[in-house]
Amino acid sequence: MASQSSAALDINLHEKQQVAFWSEATEILYGGAAGGGKSHLMRMAAITWCSEIPGLQVYLFRRIRDDLVKNHMEGPSGFREFLAGWVECGFAQIVEDEIRFWNGSKIYLCHCKDEKDRFKYQGAEIHVLLIDELTHFTETIYRFLRNRVRMVGITLPEKYRGKFPRIVCGANPGGIGHQFVKMTFIDGVEPLKVIEAPANEGGMQRQYIPARLEDNPSMAESDPGYELRLAGLGSESLVRAMRWGDWDVVEGAFFDNFDQRRHVVRPFAIPDHWMRFRAGDWGSAKPFSIGWYAVASDDMIVGAGQVIPRGALVKYREWYGCVAGRPNTGLKLTAEQVADGIKEREKETVEYGVLDPAAFAEDGGPSIAHRMMDRGIFFRPADNKRVTQRGAMGGWDQMRSRLNGDEEGRPMLVFFSTCVDSIRTIPALQHDPDRPEDLDTTAEDHAADETRYACMSRPWTPVTQAANSASRGDYRPSNDAPEAGDWMTY
Repeated sequence: MASQSSAALDINLHEKQQVAFWSEATEILYGGAAGGGKSHLMRMAAITWCSEIPGLQVYLFRRIRDDLVKNHMEGPSGFREFLAGWVECGFAQIVEDEIRFWNGSKIYLCHCKDEKDRFKYQGAEIHVLLIDELTHFTETIYRFLRNRVRMVGITLPEKYRGKFPRIVCGANPGGIGHQFVKMTFIDGVEPLKVIEAPANEGGMQRQYIPARLEDNPSMAESDPGYELRLAGLGSESLVRAMRWGDWDVVEGAFFDNFDQRRHVVRPFAIPDHWMRFRAGDWGSAKPFSIGWYAVASDDMIVGAGQVIPRGALVKYREWYGCVAGRPNTGLKLTAEQVADGIKEREKETVEYGVLDPAAFAEDGGPSIAHRMMDRGIFFRPADNKRVTQRGAMGGWDQMRSRLNGDEEGRPMLVFFSTCVDSIRTIPALQHDPDRPEDLDTTAEDHAADETRYACMSRPWTPVTQAANSASRGDYRPSNDAPEAGDWMTY
């Protein structure tokens, strides 16, 4: 019956889609560029596997339910239209967000908008996990769902043995999950090569299968203008990401002015007379971030002629408290342990420290900050204003202004190349979809928060904005005219 039913449907997969369908890998990322046929692959694979493997349970996820319905249930190639003949013959039933097959197999159409929603699937036994647009999800959600992938009591046909349970994800560059997807599937791995993931990463057979528009001839036939629309996206970075699947581009980044060529420098000997301070963002279950900064008291040439301007902040050391291989998972250290760790790393004299104000909250006992002070590590509450409002400057604006730099384009905030977690996380942060002037706090924003605190402790305004101020307070006499490339700190 299964073979007769399958014959009644026109299930065609293009060459690259077949690579994913028949792969020996059990944890697959398919795609990269837009138009590569990710959604079609998932629907056709789900239907085929359900028809050939009795009792199979397939869970297909999109982050937002409306997107799930529009992309997979409705339309000429959606489940409802594609399975209409089977539904009419009684081979399948579509009941709300569930597709039931005659042999006991099921496809569940699922959504998981927020991290708390993942617990709806606490007891799920997922034989096949399909995630459409993986970069729309956080790493926390993905790890939780991957943990639910298991298979007991299912008899597999010979051709499928060793290939289930199975995960197939589709994704384009960008989105809140860009960084973790890139690190998990792409960085340091040859495309199409199957590798065994580490035990703390699930231990599955992992593979990245890049796919572009050219790998999906159906798109060119049904929508010949699609390529031109991709080319007309406007932003060069967006074209590179969506047309060519360039994972080194972060479209929609909150700090779209972050450029490693400008903002990352090789470590150099910091002059003894430069003032130094530290900033911290507290975390336990989530990572904490401690950063050490120097304030340039004069122009200095470093590397290949790059100038660190007077007044620039140089982040010369970081301590990022995350579990190795799990970027957004904290070490769960106590306040005392963090304080001791700071003392071990901090041999120089720092003028002051600023810390996440939440660390000063007292709830039936000494605050985190006071417990650190008892160990000899002193902080004051950081200015926690995130966005500009009612005439007051915001931390993100301060950070963006420093990244933009002075009138000559010289950055006023740079990072030693050893600050790997700041460099990894800050460029990948996205806008909050409900509050565009703020960043999405569900992402790995701990190093950014700590850097924001540092910037707010040393407010900076370009001279073009400050020249008309009634009270300048910079380093030159108030009756002196500003010069090109001037700057000031308050």
